[in-house]
Amino acid sequence: MKERNHAFDLLCGICIVRMVTLHIMTMCGKNDEPWWVEIMYWSYFFMSFFFFKAGYFNKGVQGETWPYLKDRFRRLLVPWATCGLLGNAVYFAFLPRMIARYHKPIEPLSWDHLWETSSHYGNNPTWFLLSFFMSYVVVHFIEKVPRLHWIVAAFPLVGVWLWQIGNPLWLNLNNVFMGVFFFYVGRLWSWLMVHAGRRTMLAVSLLLLAAFVACNTLWHGNYSMSNNTFRDNPWAGLVGVTLALTGIAGVLLALRLPRIPLINYIGEHSMVFFLLHYPMLYAYKFAHLSFGRSIYHHLDDVFILIPLIFGLCAWLVPYFEAVPWLSGRYAATASKARGY
Repeated sequence: MKERNHAFDLLCGICIVRMVTLHIMTMCGKNDEPWWVEIMYWSYFFMSFFFFKAGYFNKGVQGETWPYLKDRFRRLLVPWATCGLLGNAVYFAFLPRMIARYHKPIEPLSWDHLWETSSHYGNNPTWFLLSFFMSYVVVHFIEKVPRLHWIVAAFPLVGVWLWQIGNPLWLNLNNVFMGVFFFYVGRLWSWLMVHAGRRTMLAVSLLLLAAFVACNTLWHGNYSMSNNTFRDNPWAGLVGVTLALTGIAGVLLALRLPRIPLINYIGEHSMVFFLLHYPMLYAYKFAHLSFGRSIYHHLDDVFILIPLIFGLCAWLVPYFEAVPWLSGRYAATASKARGY
C-alpha cells in the first residue's frame, strides 16, 4: 500500500480540531473570549485546506463523465443526505419538547432553508459535502476543454463579487468558485513539489509563510468558506488564505514529518469527526434545554464536551467507516481504477 502523507493528515487533524472546538465554543457562548478570537484571527484559512488537498492529490478528474459523476455522487452526496438525515433526526426528536417548554423552536424553522442552504437542521457542517461535490463537477468539465483551466485565475473575482451582491446562489453554492480556485492551487503546488525539488520548495514555502504572517498582521482579511463571507479586507483575506495554504503545506511536505499519533489519527478519519460531531453537540445541548438548563456561557460544558465529542467520534470510527452510505468509503470501481 502507498504510504500515507503524514503532513496532510496532520493539517486535516488540526483543521478538524479547530472546527469542532469552534462549534463547541460557539454553542457554549465562549467564542468571544480574547484568546479564542486570536486563534480564529490566525487560523481562518483551514477550511479551504480541504479543497487545496483535493487538488494536490487528485489526478482522476478527467475521463468519462457518467462514471466520474456516479463515483463522486456516492462518495459525497450520499453521506451528505444520510448524515443530514441523522442530524434532522436529533433536531426533530427534541423539537416537541422544545416547543412544549419554550413555546417555539430554539432555532427558527423555514421552508427557504431547503433551497437557500446546503446544510441540514441538526448537522450544519454537511454544507461542505455538497460544495465539495459541485467543485469536483466544475473541475471535471473545465478539464474537458484544453487549456480552459486558466479561467480559474478569475474565480476569486467571481467569489468576491457573489459575496458583494449577497451570495444569491441556491444551496449556498457561492463558495464553489473559491473551492475550485484552491483546488487548482493545490494541483499547481503538487507539480512544483515534484519539479522544483524539496530544498527549493522549503525555502519558497518559508518565504510564503513569512509573507502570510506579515500580511495578516499589517493587511488583515478573513474568509469564511462555509458561507462565502469575507470580513475586513476581502483581498487581504484571499491573499492570506493562498499564502497560508501554500506556505504551511510546502513546509510540512518538505520537512517530511513523521506521524503524530493523536492529531494524525483525527486527520486520517476526518470524515467521521466532521459528520458526527454536530449531531452529538445538538443532542447534548437539547438534552440540557429539555430540563431547563442552557449550556450558553457555561465554561464547564466546554471542558466536558471537548473530550466527550472527540472520544465518542474516535470510538465510532470503525463502525462509521464500515457503512459506505454514511462514510462514503465505497470500494474502488473499475472506472476509478482507470483514472476516471
